[in-house]
Amino acid sequence: MDNFFKLTERGTDVKTEITSGITTFLAMVYILAVNPSILSSTGMDSGSIFTATCISAAVGCFCMAFFANYPVALASGMGLNAYFAYTVVPNLVKSGVANAWQIALTAVFVEGIIFILLSVTNFREMLVNDIPENLKHAISAGIGLFVTIIGLKNAGIVANDDSTLITFGPLYTPQVALALIGLLIVAILYHYNVKGYILIGILITWVLGMIAQAAGWYVVDVKAGMYSLYPSFDLGSLIPKDHNIWAFNFQWVGTHILDFAVVVFSFLFVDIFDTVGTLIGVASKGNLLDENGKLPNAKGALLADAVATVFGAIFGTSTVTSFVESTAGVANGGRTGLTAITSGVLFIIALFFSPIFLAIPSFATTPALVWVGLLMLGSIKDVDFGSDTADTVGAFLAIVMMPFTSSIATGIMWGMLSWVLLKVFTGKAKDVKPIMWIVFVLFALYAVKEVALPTM
Repeated sequence: MDNFFKLTERGTDVKTEITSGITTFLAMVYILAVNPSILSSTGMDSGSIFTATCISAAVGCFCMAFFANYPVALASGMGLNAYFAYTVVPNLVKSGVANAWQIALTAVFVEGIIFILLSVTNFREMLVNDIPENLKHAISAGIGLFVTIIGLKNAGIVANDDSTLITFGPLYTPQVALALIGLLIVAILYHYNVKGYILIGILITWVLGMIAQAAGWYVVDVKAGMYSLYPSFDLGSLIPKDHNIWAFNFQWVGTHILDFAVVVFSFLFVDIFDTVGTLIGVASKGNLLDENGKLPNAKGALLADAVATVFGAIFGTSTVTSFVESTAGVANGGRTGLTAITSGVLFIIALFFSPIFLAIPSFATTPALVWVGLLMLGSIKDVDFGSDTADTVGAFLAIVMMPFTSSIATGIMWGMLSWVLLKVFTGKAKDVKPIMWIVFVLFALYAVKEVALPTM
């Protein structure tokens, strides 16, 4: 195992890798509750979606481990599932397209096939490795802020407000108070170099929540989204009663080829840059980039993402992608594919014990996400904000657009678009590598698509 995963070479051990895999899993296990809720709004069976989510995530994690030996876990991507359910399917329905969610799944399947071809041709590997260093550091910092916002929102620490856009959540609620206490616990454990400090922080916060429920402070209210924090020991069902979306049940395109092409391109765009940004951020934080700032074996990591997407579409779930929550495991010390395998095994186990895993509340994972955001934001110290206008503006937009638009892809898009344009208009076009020109054209086409077909 040491030789295969290169544990000693990367300064880790089996115990650290396993606890890191558990930490990553706990940080992203919310997808098992959220994904069925979102996708079932299209008419898909929620039980089948849950099973598909578990299986495709496990396959993605295993592929990442064996193709690339990276501590990155995969699952149905947040944002991509919402785009699938709330934009693509409704617009297809409005266009009079029958079997809309089947066509959307077909688009995800085709997108995955295209990803595989792009991975084989080295395009995506070049994309990862030829991004300017300043943008790489900025992307990592931006993802840190993005992860922080996710964590804070999950616990209600930040909330929507009509007058100030966002505001501080009510401190008297158990979710907000316990999440903040959990963050302090994680910080204290980190200070004393406690192994597995993030995982321990999650579990302590969860236990405090159960105590709060027993004391009557945390009141179960399903309508308000406040579920019991006590784990259930009833076995979940492995095989859903409704099998209607299993194994190649796709409605092919027919006469709607233009709409289908637009949908495929949209999925392709978001997944490419979400994945690239996540891989760069996770690898940077785990010191997995080489001396030239490039990601070794990027092809394997990207291929794992593509294969998982195809597999997920076959079983009936939206695009499977690398999860930024993998940074929780990396911060815990995970450095190899053994971390990803551990997460994958837990996704399989979740099929049988889903009530237990789903009992971990989002406010208990908030300390992990916020702490990871803090660590990743440290990359901002490596960003050069002074010597070059293109580097300065590109990095700034990459950092601020991610949290403020709730999209990693949007941050990358505006960072790169502005970088290329400013290089040209400041007389430094020779600094733009061919791959960046290709990216620029793709982003420009996407912008045109958004203007011409804003609803798709």
